[in-house]
Amino acid sequence: MNLRALCEIASNCIQCPLYESRMNVVFGEGRCDADIMLIGEAPGKTEDETGKPFVGMSGKLLSEIISDAGLDRSDIYITSIVKCRPENNRKPRKLEYSKCISLYLRKQIDLINPDIIGLLGNSAIYALIGKKNIKQIHGETYEVNGRKYIALFHPAAALYSRALLPLLKEDMIILKNAI
Repeated sequence: MNLRALCEIASNCIQCPLYESRMNVVFGEGRCDADIMLIGEAPGKTEDETGKPFVGMSGKLLSEIISDAGLDRSDIYITSIVKCRPENNRKPRKLEYSKCISLYLRKQIDLINPDIIGLLGNSAIYALIGKKNIKQIHGETYEVNGRKYIALFHPAAALYSRALLPLLKEDMIILKNAI
């Protein structure tokens, strides 16, 4: 199986209630052999409308942070723990992210086989490595099942609190230097 085939399967998914209100499945985007993979929480309104990850306000900030770290967004694979937008941008529920991770995300990770995975925000961090409290663990690297993960603030957090922006930029440089 390749990413295209997996995306096709995901586009018809009805394994959790999120499919009922989605406009588009937001599978992921970027190089299929990327050294860096970024995983966020869930698509937002703009992402649901376009079918592309991180294209709203958070995505614009993420692109800036990636560029400031000396990276090219097109060289990175970007996705989320769930592929459909939760209503009203609520956090994904355990049933939703558990299904999506087991059916799609783990396979995406295996197919892309990145050197390091940046987890954007508490939801992605908890769902994939079981850690909590981004304020204490941001910038830290963890190895789980032979994969390297780094905990990063979600760009939305820096939109709400600009004081977090320098930390997010520093952590992106740590991620870059880890490959």
